[in-house]
Amino acid sequence: CIATSNDKGRTWHKYEGNPVLGHIVDHNRDPKVIWHAPTKRWIMALYLDKNDYALFSSPDLKSWVRLCDIVLPGCSECPDLFELPVDGDTQNKKWLFWGANGTYSLGAFDGYRFAPEGEPQRYDWGGNTYAAQTWSDIPAEDGRRIQIAWFRRDLPGMPFNQFMSFPCELTLRTTPEGIRLHTQPVREIEALHGEGRSWQDFGLVPGQNPLAGIDAELVDIRVSFRASAAESVSLIVRGVPIVYDAKKGQLWCQNKVAPLHPLEDGTIRLQVLVDRASLEIFGNDGRVALPLGVLYSDQDCSLALIAQGGEAMVVSMEAYSLRSIWQ
Repeated sequence: CIATSNDKGRTWHKYEGNPVLGHIVDHNRDPKVIWHAPTKRWIMALYLDKNDYALFSSPDLKSWVRLCDIVLPGCSECPDLFELPVDGDTQNKKWLFWGANGTYSLGAFDGYRFAPEGEPQRYDWGGNTYAAQTWSDIPAEDGRRIQIAWFRRDLPGMPFNQFMSFPCELTLRTTPEGIRLHTQPVREIEALHGEGRSWQDFGLVPGQNPLAGIDAELVDIRVSFRASAAESVSLIVRGVPIVYDAKKGQLWCQNKVAPLHPLEDGTIRLQVLVDRASLEIFGNDGRVALPLGVLYSDQDCSLALIAQGGEAMVVSMEAYSLRSIWQ
């Protein structure tokens, strides 16, 4: 450090040589740098140690000032910082600070301090994705905030290890519990749709399976239903059950459980993407996500939708085979 100066009571550290921030604590790492137009500064989110993060500011990517510290309980590594409109209203925006395991904090950011509003939240209940990051500088005419995650799943016998999730669009929406992050697969996945079938408005009685006889190795399934008299509704994909427990208001799969309650119209909406080694489940337009690493049986490509304990009402259902992105 060769010189210091003050700006709004904070100390700027100026370094010779490479334009990097010096060591702070432990193995501090994972910088995420964005441009903050109102203050004409670069903002860096940096992981420090344990559950601790910090924000830094620079006019030139060479000299940095530590702005504020942020704590995300039960979370570490790989921060992200971005702004989203609430319910699509560009006049009402919130900043979101993100940690590697999917814990996030909503708040306000003025270029100097991130002020959390409420307790940290989570939407990813799967446990197999980690270190997700969003793309910066998507063209204004598009305007989406798109995120991709690292899938932590060992693949025995494969010539590679682990992989990336489907890209997803992030939005903020008002729910009965408050403003919450939602995530849904990007619309471009529809370009991979192959043969498909659709169903509308029918009763699903125990013992009935409208998907009987349909086999698909890779598939995009979308179903909207009301549990009605059913105790649970199960979507079984290649032998793997995805169960909505109507009594508990829970969605579970592979021993992972997420809270999921009916929308205002009484429906539960699911979208399920099946890849060769993953099962990505999105509940109620992305209010919760369960991305899971799964090694399927090559002999089982069956699908099933089953009601238990009583009749359920299916509002709509679509199932599409998916083509490879490499073909």
